[in-house]
Amino acid sequence: MLRRMKPISVILSSSRHHYRRGVTTWSPLTTAFNTRPEKRINFTRNEVGLFGVPELTSYEGFYALKEKAIFKTDDLIEEATSATRTRKMVTIFDELSDTLCKVADLAEFIRLAHPVPNFCHAAEDACISISGIVEKLNTHKPLYRALKAVVEGGDRMETTDVDKHVASLFLFDFEQCGIHLKESDRQRVVYLNDCILQLGQRFMAGAVHPRSISKNVLPEAIRHFFSADGDNILVSGLYADSANSMAREAAYRLFLYPDAQQEHLLSELLKARLQLATVCGFPTYAHRALKASTMETPEMVNEFLQTLNEQLRPRAEKDFAVMRKMKASECGANMPLAAWDTPYFTSSLKRTYLQASASEYSPYFSLGACMEGLNLLMNSLYGITLQNTEMAPGESWSHDIYKLAVTHETEGLLGYIYCDLFERQGKPNQDCHFTIQGGKVMDGDQYQNPIVVVMLNLAQPRWSGPTLLTPSMVDNLFHEMGHAMHSMLARTEYQHVTGTRCSTDFAEVPSVLMEYFASDPRVLRSFAKHFQTQEPMPEAMLERLCASKNVFAASETQLQVFYSALDQIYHGPASKWRGNGESTTETLKKVQEQYYGLSYVENTAWQLRFSHLVGYGAKYYSYLISRAIASWIWQTYFERDPFSRTQGEKYRRGCLAYGGGIPSRLLVSNFLGREVTAANLTNSLINEIDTFSERLQPPPGSVAGSLR
Repeated sequence: MLRRMKPISVILSSSRHHYRRGVTTWSPLTTAFNTRPEKRINFTRNEVGLFGVPELTSYEGFYALKEKAIFKTDDLIEEATSATRTRKMVTIFDELSDTLCKVADLAEFIRLAHPVPNFCHAAEDACISISGIVEKLNTHKPLYRALKAVVEGGDRMETTDVDKHVASLFLFDFEQCGIHLKESDRQRVVYLNDCILQLGQRFMAGAVHPRSISKNVLPEAIRHFFSADGDNILVSGLYADSANSMAREAAYRLFLYPDAQQEHLLSELLKARLQLATVCGFPTYAHRALKASTMETPEMVNEFLQTLNEQLRPRAEKDFAVMRKMKASECGANMPLAAWDTPYFTSSLKRTYLQASASEYSPYFSLGACMEGLNLLMNSLYGITLQNTEMAPGESWSHDIYKLAVTHETEGLLGYIYCDLFERQGKPNQDCHFTIQGGKVMDGDQYQNPIVVVMLNLAQPRWSGPTLLTPSMVDNLFHEMGHAMHSMLARTEYQHVTGTRCSTDFAEVPSVLMEYFASDPRVLRSFAKHFQTQEPMPEAMLERLCASKNVFAASETQLQVFYSALDQIYHGPASKWRGNGESTTETLKKVQEQYYGLSYVENTAWQLRFSHLVGYGAKYYSYLISRAIASWIWQTYFERDPFSRTQGEKYRRGCLAYGGGIPSRLLVSNFLGREVTAANLTNSLINEIDTFSERLQPPPGSVAGSLR
């Protein structure tokens, strides 16, 4: 998940550690991440401040950072609007953006992650202050006019295509707030944005609220599956992993039962978004959201979804046929397959392929081994070393943080990745990547190296051994490190477009691509070793693990197409769903009939629990596009050899290095040598699904095997 927000050669020597079964050798990186982090006593009392920022030796430092940002912002505004300006307009704007982002991004992370309340409160105040500055900038008409004149008429200094592209992005950000509109319309934009924010927050809170019902509503035989609250039963989710078919059905019907308040909130949210788009001159909210994206327009997204849907339908039906047979075998009757069954039977078949629980794979995935695997991969592809670096007193927000120096064999230090990997009280329960400082060219050809944080929620290592990851945790680690390496390798001129600061439907490409590496037997073979003996994972286990990741790929992809299509229609022309006065649930039913192979369940309203409609409004399709592009890159460059330095360099120089400095559609087309069309994107996913389907041999004696 993405949170928006020189020549040195390092050779790692090995160290020896004794375990129960003989002597093994681990690298320093493996040893560091497999060792329990300890609190260190600071005898000198000299602290460098969080992330090395001297003001942040205490929480009061956020006030000083905020004040410095305000003074510098005023100076930059004066420079940008001066008739005697001597620098490119885009350079001034990027420095303005960098000044504010350095405080806002750091403060946003500390607000979420710091265990000390005073730091969290001070960081939150800084976020609010910076937001206030941004709001004032968004109404600063002389600043807007100065930028608009350059974008439309050219700068007085010589500019490149990248300069022009980034300047146009700044102008679009300005106009998102309606500064170019007459005052009454601009005030309307401010009002609608506030409404959208409040409606979204209330909708998200309702989306996770448990359903409380009288226990008499449920058959006595399945009441024990749910939490009790006196005479009531609390249904807090879909219970998709339950082996009891009745419990799954009851949870689905009760948790997703229509809620009038949620329906009202979603309907009002969609109306407000449509009004906002209309005031800003867009035909729909989707058109506004997709401007400057890889797909560019809702029409292109819909063409892709329809093309992919046609190809998926017969393939997904084969998956459902297997699930129906599995259900008949398990329930002893020819019962119809329903929406509450698919997650359960998908997980069940994956376990059958694994022939073991996920925990039996974990001894081969110690945290240290996984980090060494990433190090080996980065070194092979890019000539980069990940080196655990000791932090100065006061640099980190918790004692269990690691700091990785990312060093290239000839270019030297590229940046730092802080690894906040272990669970702790009050920490957000999500895996994500935060940009603390973006990369950019400084005066005098110096480079401002990026600083990022990778956040996971792994169990703390025990005294008896290191933290062990499940296969899904390994995927998540590789995914988030994909974001981090995008930040490290995007050597952009401007921080506004560095690394993951690109279109939403391209930002996930590098991270999803890393999941392909994490699913390749050749890559896993390089580091999947038992934490006690260093023996490699048995080949049969390795092959089963990789095979299990592709179970029911067609039906799972079809579900994502359905979600994406619904999101597009909700944010498309009002006539598509509100024209006849129909509810969002009635629209859902129509879309499901067109895009999904299983029937709608009467008296349910799944969309009212779908919180992604708030954060990814009109952009939920981005996951599918990112996966299609990542799959296309994998098949073109890395499927033959996932360790190829030649291909890694091509990917770095031709794709990662640009960040968002080139329009993502043009970037992908140039890198892959073909146009980004619905047909080409669909082909990459369908080729992948068909290839794995051919390789996937059903486990002996399984229902899937007997069907085939």
